Amino acid sequence: MHQWLPPLQRAALAGLLVTAAPLPAFACASCGCSLSTDAAMGYAASPGWRLSLQYDAINQNELRTGSHAASPAQVVNEPTTGELEHQTVNRYVTLGLAYSPNADWNFSLLIPYIDRSHSSYTDQTSAPFDNAQLAPSHLSTAQVSGLGDIKFITAWQGLLPTHNLGLQLGVKLPTGDYGGANAAGTAAIGHHPAAFDSGPTSLVPSPGNLLDTSLQAGTGSTDLIIGAFYYQAVSQDFDAFVNAQFQAALAHRLDQAGQDYRPGNLTTMSFGLRDEANPDVVPQLQVNLTRKSADQGALADTLDTAGTIAYLSPGVSLRVAKGAQLYGFIQRPVYSRLDGYQLLPRWTATAGLSYVF
Repeated sequence: MHQWLPPLQRAALAGLLVTAAPLPAFACASCGCSLSTDAAMGYAASPGWRLSLQYDAINQNELRTGSHAASPAQVVNEPTTGELEHQTVNRYVTLGLAYSPNADWNFSLLIPYIDRSHSSYTDQTSAPFDNAQLAPSHLSTAQVSGLGDIKFITAWQGLLPTHNLGLQLGVKLPTGDYGGANAAGTAAIGHHPAAFDSGPTSLVPSPGNLLDTSLQAGTGSTDLIIGAFYYQAVSQDFDAFVNAQFQAALAHRLDQAGQDYRPGNLTTMSFGLRDEANPDVVPQLQVNLTRKSADQGALADTLDTAGTIAYLSPGVSLRVAKGAQLYGFIQRPVYSRLDGYQLLPRWTATAGLSYVF
């Protein structure tokens, strides 16, 4: 952000310095939001408090494999796949609270609420594929709602006198419900795992009716988060930024033989430009890159959870009052290389409000 802006204006344009940088935990390669909303709102080093609320909508409705679309016939006729997925709609509402005692330090807390609906054809489909397998009567649906995994992030911007280079260190806690059926299918494990509530799978006695472990509200793991960011004015009107983050599970509560699950490591990188000719209306463009490794363990779908995705993300932030901003973005996937068969969103949407005080 340009240093010649007045201090209060810089504070108002300051967004989620690190509050939104940690991303929602991925249950697969494509179901998390990769937008850098700290960059969306503008980096700054102003001391004080910040309250934020963000909404992410991610509709995974395109079946893909590798770098191209896939058909139901491919999935059913592939002997390594577990089920034919139909759609997963993710809605995340994240409350953020951040405090900066000075220009060098920032501490932030992210509290997500998860609302996820999932549907799949899980009626023991078998090869060869037949269109009758896609009958509505074969579709099972599940609804997941509740607290997700809370994150706490610390950022240090004291490396340079200009405070435009920062390092991040944080932790994700296993506060969301997690688990599923054990590998033998004889018992439910974890903490209040969600079950299918309609369709053939919902009629199966527990634990056979439970939703996949990777689609629960939480992962049951404690994750380490490390990252870095840099931003710089490149002309009178434009700022450029780049940031990167790595997240990995250090400990997982599902750790016993036949009932273990560890989410795959997640690496994200974003870069882009902000047009600050008018500080009240700031158009911007981001490129968001995500790489996720496969989930591990007896309860993991190791074949269908790894991948690389690139998004092009145009958006805008608006100053609506002193210390308050609105922002909105649309993400469009422009490249993907996914292991196995996964559902990818054709687009995602993010909207948020930030208040500095």
